[in-house]
Amino acid sequence: MTDAGPEVPNAEVPAEDIHVESSADFAAVPDAFQRLWTPHRMVYIQDGQQPHKDDCPFCLAPSMDDEKALIVARGTHAYVLLNLYPYNSGHLLVCPYRHIATYDQATPEEVAEIGELTQIAMRVLTEVSHCDGFNIGMNQGRIAGAGIAEHLHQHIVPRWALDANFFPIIAGTKALPRLLGDVRKEIADGWPAPHTS
Repeated sequence: MTDAGPEVPNAEVPAEDIHVESSADFAAVPDAFQRLWTPHRMVYIQDGQQPHKDDCPFCLAPSMDDEKALIVARGTHAYVLLNLYPYNSGHLLVCPYRHIATYDQATPEEVAEIGELTQIAMRVLTEVSHCDGFNIGMNQGRIAGAGIAEHLHQHIVPRWALDANFFPIIAGTKALPRLLGDVRKEIADGWPAPHTS
């Protein structure tokens, strides 16, 4: 509560008595950024879920059936699979087969194929899901938020003009309109056949 009343709406306080303080009045150096406070992510950030090397899901996935492992495409040095915990439907990961932790440890061949698979994934996702844009990136190391820090992986997250809503913040839940198996099949079916010389 502030001197003017509570900062957060409360069912016991009449709406006319609720006052919200403007952050412009606080001691700070203003900048152009908006802040989205997500304290529920602290458990993930602090504890993480780093598997033992022998249990690395990105090392185990290629030995499994594509459908079970959610793999949509396999290359020579890297492969593409759906994220088991997606931010959006069609959230893909591009992983080298080798168990390496950071991008600077990748060979030129791995880097080239990760890039090529990323481009193909963007084209396929655009075709099958009609997405409006992408977030693409790699979290390098546990401190940078890598869920599996010991095995390099690049995220490809399709985005739509109206894909943001209140659910993840208020309910701690991400609404995903399609099942992983259905999304995997659609992307795998849309993936171009490998070129042979």
